[in-house]
Amino acid sequence: MRPSWVEVDLDAIAHNVGAIAAAIAPAAVCAVVKADGYGHGDVPVAEAALAGGASLLAVALVEEAVRLREAGIDDRVLLLSEPDPSDAAEVVAWGLEPTVYNRRFAAALDEAATSPHPVHVKIDTGMHRVGADPEAALALVQYVDGRPSLDLAAVWTHFAVSEADESFTRRQLAAFNDFLAAAAASGLRPRFRHAANTAAALLYPESRFDFGRIGLGIYGMRPAPGIAPDLDLRPAMRVTSRVSMVRRLSAGTRPSYGRARPLPADSYVATVPIGYADGLSRRLSQAGGEVLIGGARYPFAGTVTMDQIVVDVGDAPIAAGDEVVLMGRQGDAEIAAEEWADRLDTINYEIVSHFGPRLPRRFSGGSR
Repeated sequence: MRPSWVEVDLDAIAHNVGAIAAAIAPAAVCAVVKADGYGHGDVPVAEAALAGGASLLAVALVEEAVRLREAGIDDRVLLLSEPDPSDAAEVVAWGLEPTVYNRRFAAALDEAATSPHPVHVKIDTGMHRVGADPEAALALVQYVDGRPSLDLAAVWTHFAVSEADESFTRRQLAAFNDFLAAAAASGLRPRFRHAANTAAALLYPESRFDFGRIGLGIYGMRPAPGIAPDLDLRPAMRVTSRVSMVRRLSAGTRPSYGRARPLPADSYVATVPIGYADGLSRRLSQAGGEVLIGGARYPFAGTVTMDQIVVDVGDAPIAAGDEVVLMGRQGDAEIAAEEWADRLDTINYEIVSHFGPRLPRRFSGGSR
């Protein structure tokens, strides 16, 4: 089998959940495990998060929630996006807690349910992606509260820039509080209120309400540098391969597709069997990307290809079979997801989520 894989430390996941839970108490932790657990593996991550103290889970899609249920996870699962009305019966059958922001889906759910089914009504306070406008949301909450087969479990919102813009975040929070006050004045009191993602939960205690929806933080990463610097978060992912071939090339040789860059000196070049089909960006080779071999950093020697990369190891005594770390720690050295994100002008969320199914996940810790 091709020697490339993703290692996931489930003990790190459980630790991170526990650390965040302690930091935001008495608010609870809702562990966000959508997108295959941000590339870490949804079912094992969900189990580790629950073991670490998470009170409920959240995903984006009905299909993602069904995967958890089929794996035997029967804890509360929140759907962060409103499903299609045709999925209402599946939502009821699997005992999922859907987000609602259109009466059309609420009506379909009311028809499918035979007993009060929990609903989380989402209010758009400034993200402007999905959610009911505050002016229309009160009528939707009244509709949900008045239907015999619906249960107004929660009202919630989502922050657009909680890691970067305090002024706008506080405007969103004020709009959410205004809505909660208007709902209470109408006699509507959902059992739960939630607004905070990882950044907001750590930066704005008043945004925590009943629970924080913690995504990036449970994987040991921060939404921006400097957020809660004293909080002990441990990255859970390590992306690893092994050298498959080493050859000596002359100065000026241009390895890989496009012959993009000449070697500055006579060098050994190591081939590593991992590529952009696995989640490595082609731009890494032009953006100063490096790997770790034997605890030392070595640069890409040419363009990332679909299945392989080439690395300039100079005169180092590198041999076929040597471990290569593309992201994570090796000895005292580390390449973090944030480093890749900075080089590629993107965010750490995207980096870890891009590692695809061709890379098997190897889990350590937890119950596995």
